Amino acid sequence: MKMAAGGGSSSERIRLWLRDFGFRWTGTRTFVVSAAVIFLLLALFGALHPVVAFCSFLLLAGISATRLMVVGETMPIRLRAAEKTGMSDANGRRALALVNRLPDPLIVFDEAGRVVLANEAAEALVGKAAPGRHVATVLRSAPLIAAIEAVTKDGIQRTIEYSIPVPVQRHYSAYVARVESGEAGAFPVTLALLRDVTEAHRVEAMRADFVAFASHELKTPLASLSGFIDTLRGHARDDAEAREKFLEIMADQANRMRRLIDDLLSLSRIELREHVRPSDAVNLLDVVGDVADALGPLLTEHGVALTIDTEPSLPLVLGDRDELTQVVQNLADNALRYGHSGKRIDIILGRAERSGKPMLRLTVRDYGPGIAKEYLPRLTERFYRVDVAESRARGGTGLGLAIVKHIVNRHQGVLSIESEVGEGASFSVLLPLAPETVSAK
Repeated sequence: MKMAAGGGSSSERIRLWLRDFGFRWTGTRTFVVSAAVIFLLLALFGALHPVVAFCSFLLLAGISATRLMVVGETMPIRLRAAEKTGMSDANGRRALALVNRLPDPLIVFDEAGRVVLANEAAEALVGKAAPGRHVATVLRSAPLIAAIEAVTKDGIQRTIEYSIPVPVQRHYSAYVARVESGEAGAFPVTLALLRDVTEAHRVEAMRADFVAFASHELKTPLASLSGFIDTLRGHARDDAEAREKFLEIMADQANRMRRLIDDLLSLSRIELREHVRPSDAVNLLDVVGDVADALGPLLTEHGVALTIDTEPSLPLVLGDRDELTQVVQNLADNALRYGHSGKRIDIILGRAERSGKPMLRLTVRDYGPGIAKEYLPRLTERFYRVDVAESRARGGTGLGLAIVKHIVNRHQGVLSIESEVGEGASFSVLLPLAPETVSAK
């Protein structure tokens, strides 16, 4: 039994030695040895003068050595990372599996500031090829990099909060500490545990914005309702004609407040999840068809013709069906509300490209009075209206295009507006296509 165990142990050591040998002869070492062989052959066959070949080899070797010192090597670093973090044995591999199950990103750095370990949750931030690279090349936050370097230097743990502004602003809380195992041959490491606190920040911002906007926009209809109630309690108490007129106006004001609150809540919910990219495949043509059917009675009432122009076999887009329905509905509703005098609305679907990436373009065009160019940049601001009185008279809340903008941002799309006075307005949305592996909804 002992002989068998000893033989098995020797075989395992040989296997690990061969694996280690293979790891060590990768990356920079492989390049340097290959370059030496190539230059030697070129010199032997007379293709290069021996002095030129030798100088060229020294130059390439110097560049490779410099790169090794600056960014390190991936494969050897991976092996040394397992040794440094104590995860090279079976227990260590089980511990690594547990670390990979953590929902929060965890990154471990050596004393030189290079990544020695990054769990699966951290790959979205630092990439799969992070091991071996310096902290400054894998992280985009100067405060976090400074905290890691400071903890590595003085060993004092720190907790900081920082933000990443692109592609969508996200907020993180980072706990950075230095860990020393105390075992012989073990190297001290610095770990950074990150927690995404974007949702908490957005909830707080949503609360503050809702109070500010609601108090501002609800002030006028509430004052009107209060005035009409006082009038009905006073000299118009027994005036049936005045009572009916005032009640109708009060009903309009109450409906306006309801629409305003609904839009505010909708906008707040969208902003809360703006940093989370949707993952469903959506047939945008079906969405447009559903919205057109819902608008049918209003189109008939205003005598407006709606046409849908689409290319055959359109691809699916990556998105949230309910939110994309809201985009089409808001754009079509705006075209009907402000451009119905043109008696026509076009919804156009077609393929497009942006920076070489295939996209799908949705365009909603009306033939109404149009919008002056100086107003276009501000149309997606909350509560911005070109004509406040007309917007309120038509039932607008000033939030429709703001909702569209934030939904498009969440979908990593682009919203553009074009208009000429007297020639109508055109609102276009570019949306990324869905991968073929995503199921349609």
